Amino acid sequence: MIQLYLECLSNAVTPYHILIAFIGTLAGIIFGALPGFTPSMGIAILIPFTYKMGATPALILLGALYCGAFYGGSISAILVNTPGTPGAAATSIDGFPMTKQGRACEALNEAAIASFWGGIISLVALFFIAAPLAKMALKFGVNENFLLAIFGLSIVGGLSQENMLQNLLGGMLGIMLACVGSDPMTGVTRYTFGIPELLTGIQLVPALIGLYSVPQIVSMATSREHAVVDRNLIQNSHNKFHIRELWGYPIDYIRSAIIGIIIGIIPGPGGNTASWLAYSQGKMYSKTPEQFGKGCRQGIANTEAANNGVTGGSMIPMLALGIPGNAIAAVLLSGLMIKGLAPGYSMFSTNANVTYTFVFGLVIANIMMLLIGLAAAKYVAVVALIPQNILGGCVAVLCVIGSYAVSNSMMNVYIMLVMGALGLLLKKINFDSTPIVLGMILGSMAESNFGRSILINKTVGGMFGDMFHRPICLVIMILIVATLSMPKIQSVMQAKKVQKG
Repeated sequence: MIQLYLECLSNAVTPYHILIAFIGTLAGIIFGALPGFTPSMGIAILIPFTYKMGATPALILLGALYCGAFYGGSISAILVNTPGTPGAAATSIDGFPMTKQGRACEALNEAAIASFWGGIISLVALFFIAAPLAKMALKFGVNENFLLAIFGLSIVGGLSQENMLQNLLGGMLGIMLACVGSDPMTGVTRYTFGIPELLTGIQLVPALIGLYSVPQIVSMATSREHAVVDRNLIQNSHNKFHIRELWGYPIDYIRSAIIGIIIGIIPGPGGNTASWLAYSQGKMYSKTPEQFGKGCRQGIANTEAANNGVTGGSMIPMLALGIPGNAIAAVLLSGLMIKGLAPGYSMFSTNANVTYTFVFGLVIANIMMLLIGLAAAKYVAVVALIPQNILGGCVAVLCVIGSYAVSNSMMNVYIMLVMGALGLLLKKINFDSTPIVLGMILGSMAESNFGRSILINKTVGGMFGDMFHRPICLVIMILIVATLSMPKIQSVMQAKKVQKG
């Protein structure tokens, strides 16, 4: 194994892979720094441009964008109190006050340092946890894989009391979209409306681009604001850095990164939950809790370490089980599958060279993120000064080119536009697109394993009867019930607390 690790490390540090990591990290920081531009959107746009790449550089590019975007969100949060990503919302509590105090660069430096440590610690967890988890997945049969897909879908609904029904409906819509084309078991044509191009189903990449990018393009085109952020707040920032700042809050980095890893492994919550939890814990254990919220550098250390700790954590279930930890990991999973790589034990056996080179590539990406953050954060943020109509037009061109490039077909452009219209409608009614994406990804997995299980057990009743005789199936079913029940339980407990209060 040591020889494998050394080979993967030497492969990751080749000039080509380093360049790819740099490009991906820089693109991620830019996407993260622009409010409204999500990492999911960035990955979806870049996926078509990775078709000519090998699996390893493609994954490094997309993974580096993922890591960079989580840090990039802190730039606009600190400078203009507008989080570029949801996970950076907690960063603005202390980051923006520091900007108003003339300490913008100090805040940006701390965000870069904390993001670096959070990312590195999470990748260590990915390195040691993912492989054993994937090995355990070898014990999974068709019944277990079917329930695992259902579990992934149930998580979407179970994590929100307010939007539980909405999210479950979104997951069902995603499953319906995944059913377009030929039945994998019988070959029966479904929902194609006589269109030959739909026989192979709806291409995932144009669908992702439409759902995530088109609504933002329309929003930018219709915005009355000239640019996203204020010019003066960026240009008046001057960079200062001392090497001792690299280990300013070691305990906070480790504790918050662990919180981020745990939250990242659990599909659904994401960086926003991790950041707020880490912030509260950091304030609890701080020697100067009264400084939090008033421009406290330690507050940024906690939020950003947790925020970037989510990146490696969310990839653990994605690589090992095929269950993405958040919406961004879901889009990244689609890039993995497009390259013909199946999540599970094969990622750590037959494709181990790709997987571990990818992990080492992400380590390089985090180093790049630190260097870029310390040297050029305020200059990267200047991208946000581009007029929104120009920026939106450039993104629209990339969306069309990217969708067409999937299979050199205008049908993919039409799919992108239709899904974009759907995304606009969903945004208007405040309906999250993430459950639809997860439904499209996990729907195929659920359907294929459901069909195989029926063939093995002869009947549907036989399939479900067999499940109750399998310990792993029972555990997954308990998790599904617990996930769907937890919001209701939390609601009842909160109501009781209010009554007692």
